[in-house]
Amino acid sequence: MRRRDFTTLVGGALVASPLSALAQLAKKTPRIGVLWHAGSAEEEGPYLAAVREGFKELGYVEGQTITLENRFPNEEPERFRSMAAELVSLKPDVLLAAGGSASIAAKNATTTIPIVFIVVPDPLGSKLVDSLGRPGGNVTGLTNFAVQLSAKRLEYLREAFPRLSRVALLINPNVQITRQYVEESEAAAVKLGLTIQRVEARSLDDLERVFDAMVKTRAQAVAVNADGLFFQGRSIVAKLAIERGLPTCVYSRETLDAGALMSYGPDHRAIFRRSAVYADKILRGAKPAELPVEQPTLFEFLINLKTAKALRLTLPQSVMGRADRLVE
Repeated sequence: MRRRDFTTLVGGALVASPLSALAQLAKKTPRIGVLWHAGSAEEEGPYLAAVREGFKELGYVEGQTITLENRFPNEEPERFRSMAAELVSLKPDVLLAAGGSASIAAKNATTTIPIVFIVVPDPLGSKLVDSLGRPGGNVTGLTNFAVQLSAKRLEYLREAFPRLSRVALLINPNVQITRQYVEESEAAAVKLGLTIQRVEARSLDDLERVFDAMVKTRAQAVAVNADGLFFQGRSIVAKLAIERGLPTCVYSRETLDAGALMSYGPDHRAIFRRSAVYADKILRGAKPAELPVEQPTLFEFLINLKTAKALRLTLPQSVMGRADRLVE
């Protein structure tokens, strides 16, 4: 068992905050607006808890020395826009935005309130920042570097199932980053001798139909990339895959715990905890334009033994030995 943490890829030590900023903090309770992507606090449970833990570790007491204003758009495009505008109208000191859609909505809603994005796969491609080292504007944050990990998930599936030839790529066409997931996956599939089957789900209601389509086209496994919709529906995805005998490789511990077979990606809860550090730096006087975007540098490969048993699978020892953690 090995514990892996992530570190800042770019940038150096940040200058300590001026005393004037600390004096301002003492005069009022900072208000943090948080734009999520799922539909409720319960659905965002692991990550909402991580954000709260992050502020608590820094000495903040929610409801006393800091206020969190949470909004849950339920993966609905119009609600992203309206809730971003609603949070801006509250004039928070900092906006936290979870995922690409929330971050883009937040950026479109204000050019003055500091924004910290969380787990955005490609902040440059999404045009949230000018560069990773010096973001510019009012936006900075923490990426989960998700696009470039698509190839590695396919590689783990290929190694786990040597006879694998056809993999369903579960994608959400409503999200801009999907095109890059597809390109990355298809390029990797050529090298691995795999055929990729693109399968689209625009809402949770699409998932059962989508998995039935996988069976009809004889998909042998499923790769799931980082997306708010699939986090929201992680338990549904896992249940449908197990019922149809399809092994899955997902992108986080949380999606693995819901019942996926394998996952490969950074520690998302740690990234959400770190968002509090960025918010704290801004509250103390740091400018988003000068705060480097933080990227994970180490990643976890996890295997869910309970799901392997449910699928009646025996994975090769070479794959088991590469796992950072075997989850019971």
